[in-house]
Amino acid sequence: MQKDFTKLEKILGVKFKEKDLLHQAFVHRSYLNENPKFKLGHNERLEFLGDAVLELAVTEYLFKKFPNEDEGRLTNLRASMVNTNMLAILSDELGLNNFLLLSKGESKDENKKARESILANVFEATLGAVYLDQGFKVAQKFLNKIFDKKIPYIVKEELYLDPKSRFQEISQEKCAVTPHYNVLKEEGPDHDKIFTIGVYIGEDLIAKAKGSSKQIAQVEAAKKGLKKKRWS
Repeated sequence: MQKDFTKLEKILGVKFKEKDLLHQAFVHRSYLNENPKFKLGHNERLEFLGDAVLELAVTEYLFKKFPNEDEGRLTNLRASMVNTNMLAILSDELGLNNFLLLSKGESKDENKKARESILANVFEATLGAVYLDQGFKVAQKFLNKIFDKKIPYIVKEELYLDPKSRFQEISQEKCAVTPHYNVLKEEGPDHDKIFTIGVYIGEDLIAKAKGSSKQIAQVEAAKKGLKKKRWS
């Protein structure tokens, strides 16, 4: 299906000189398996470049935005801004998913983890394309507008903190106990399993959450635990 990339240029606020660069950012490897004669390559090289641009641009953004923060907190903030989950959210908010070129099978795949990875990768590939076509300053300006809106939420929700570490600190401080995690339930086939994990202080179940891996479910359970006041 033909994609109208002029709409995307308006969304991004960038008018490309080389239109094919922008188009290529949205070509998933699976699409070429079904369309071997397609004129463009897949987006993985642009993703590789975009990852490096993102790292530098976000580092400079935080360095200037928080002049009094130490290296440790800046590192945590950066990690919260460039992780797969956040990039997938940004990609979704920009509507990048509407321009993806995927194979029929990949388009129908409902695996949440795989879809999140594709969305994060296309965000980086788009950034790589912006950089090649317009240079670092334009790529940086594009990112700064996004993070000016997102950083207050990240700081307010303390997304830069590792929830499991924070939960353990509070648990040891308030209760003198190290929390532990138990698998409460496993659902789905092996390739798309969903885990329900409970976080406990002693024998008490504080919170439980689901995730596509045990680690993700543990983090989500810790997040829920941090919001409960009856123990903290």
